[in-house]
Amino acid sequence: MPKDVVPKAESVDLDEFLAQYDRESDYRRLQGFTAQVIAAIAIAFSVFQLYTAIFGVLDAHLQRSIHLSFAMALVFLLYPSRKSWPRTKLHWFDVLLAVVAAATPLYIVAFYQDLVLRAGRVTPTDLVIGSLGVFLVLEAARRVVGWPIVIVAGAFLAYAFLGPMMPGVLAHKGLTLGQLVGHLYFTTEGVFGIPLGVSSTFIFLFILFGAYLEKTGMGRFFIDLANAVAGWASGGPAKVAVLSSGLMGTISGSSVANVAGTGSFTIPMMKSLGYRPEFAGAVEAAASTGGQLMPPIMGAAAFLMAEFIGIPYIQVVKAAVIPAVLYFTGIWIGVHLEAQKLGLKGIPREQLPRIGRLLLERGHLAIPLIAIIYLLVSGRTPMKAALWAILLAILASLLRRSTRISLRDVIDGLEQGARSALGVVIACATAGVIIGVVTKTGLGLKLATALVDLAHGALLPTLFFTMISSLILGMGVPTTANYVITSTIAAPALIRIGVPVIAAHMFVFYFGIIADVTPPVALAAYTASGIAKSNPMQTGVNASKLAIAAFLIPYIFVTSPTLLLVNATLPLVVRMIATSLIGMVGVGAAVNGFLVTAANLVERLLFFVGGLLLIQPAAQTDIIGIALLLAAYLSQRVRLARKRTEGARM
Repeated sequence: MPKDVVPKAESVDLDEFLAQYDRESDYRRLQGFTAQVIAAIAIAFSVFQLYTAIFGVLDAHLQRSIHLSFAMALVFLLYPSRKSWPRTKLHWFDVLLAVVAAATPLYIVAFYQDLVLRAGRVTPTDLVIGSLGVFLVLEAARRVVGWPIVIVAGAFLAYAFLGPMMPGVLAHKGLTLGQLVGHLYFTTEGVFGIPLGVSSTFIFLFILFGAYLEKTGMGRFFIDLANAVAGWASGGPAKVAVLSSGLMGTISGSSVANVAGTGSFTIPMMKSLGYRPEFAGAVEAAASTGGQLMPPIMGAAAFLMAEFIGIPYIQVVKAAVIPAVLYFTGIWIGVHLEAQKLGLKGIPREQLPRIGRLLLERGHLAIPLIAIIYLLVSGRTPMKAALWAILLAILASLLRRSTRISLRDVIDGLEQGARSALGVVIACATAGVIIGVVTKTGLGLKLATALVDLAHGALLPTLFFTMISSLILGMGVPTTANYVITSTIAAPALIRIGVPVIAAHMFVFYFGIIADVTPPVALAAYTASGIAKSNPMQTGVNASKLAIAAFLIPYIFVTSPTLLLVNATLPLVVRMIATSLIGMVGVGAAVNGFLVTAANLVERLLFFVGGLLLIQPAAQTDIIGIALLLAAYLSQRVRLARKRTEGARM
């Protein structure tokens, strides 16, 4: 196929790939009466969330219990106990579990006054219901999230009982079953803790908002817009993947789903242009994973971070902006240099959508996104901002016949929003189990002490060990639960040695997320390799190279929090952004081994060190960094001129 012809998307069974790599997508496809019953439960779930958001949230324990009850019922009905069970009909055992799983949180609703009056005292009935509730939460997590988070939670539960047998600083006096169940299930410190609290208010509404954006065709609009903006450039389809995946990340809570959603279009385009399958898959995986780092939603972790740290949500968003821009700049530079190295051209402009016409026909679909950012910046609560955004998404679609959604679509959006939220709800409940054990046993402080002792109190070794811990804890775990686990276990070590709280939390968040492209458990990269028909491990390695910014920038913003806009003035921010972007060019050239020609070892070293110094926000490092980059650039120019002269003589 000629390289200047736009290919059609390859026939890819997205459901198959998603079911293989994303547990949330491996659900039953039911028909008839059972499908209608499940749809009714899902719609009722969304209606409950909208009702409480509009008319007032219930008491914390009540709101979270009803929220979890809906989610548990749907998980056991939609996700079979065994992979071998058919996906086209219900099994009686799952129906039974769905009823019991929905009833256990409702026990708290039914006996709320009694439980409040005897707080701290667990009756035999409480013990049975609470134990069953915790077990069913873990079973639901196994079905919809996967084994990794269940194993982590199980290890923490074991630790709660085996404290007296633990060595050294990890030892504690141990807990009885009654003490543990009472804390995990009948307080707001465990299953019904902050993660589920945020899920039952902010997060659900933002997921519902994302469902309506999909209904209006926002995903296709993002891809077309990215094509209009960058499709014509050198290596255009790869740049389209970077742009579209970053935009999709603002409404998607899963890097795997993001890969499948945009990768089915972008990966075949990249391959047809001349990119190797491993590189094409890596671009999509790195960009889709970066979508979870992109404000304002950040895979719903931004809301949790604001709650955990105790700062306004908008401060978290501001802190995340520059690192996210640098991350995507790094990927953009990587694909550009690869295209230059291979001599790949873009798609002819006449075969691309025209940006003016595109904005005229579908630009109104962006109104709710612009509105939600405005509402958040102007000080509205995330809940109210999400409510208005949902309404505006529906109204905006009505402005043109081609984008108009029907009443059926509105109702389907309620169902789809509830289904999309299940993984997050169960992950938050399971993360609550981990947090409950940590708060009851004091494990957070113990682990922080152990990490700091292992690093002998030095900053860089502590950062390194925390990075490794976050990468391991983040393997195969969804974004929201990922952040909860890493912030609970790893972040306290950094805070203990004086790292600013927001920098510590952002550090562990970055490395937990980047586990999705870091072998050996690189779910986003493996999903992309399935679409690209490439070697999974090589795709993961290439994705890690493209995501180099995510491995470097956290170290820099820990040592220089001004990168997170902490105590930063406007002139400093402008200079910092300019020098950091130039620095990413140097880092990209070092990793890719190419700028204007193939780089030798010395030039790559100069590019890398110079790039890092420019990203580090300080006047002295900026001067040295520019000097090193200039030296490497001039060296490349001299060598290139020499090659051309020698070529002309031959």
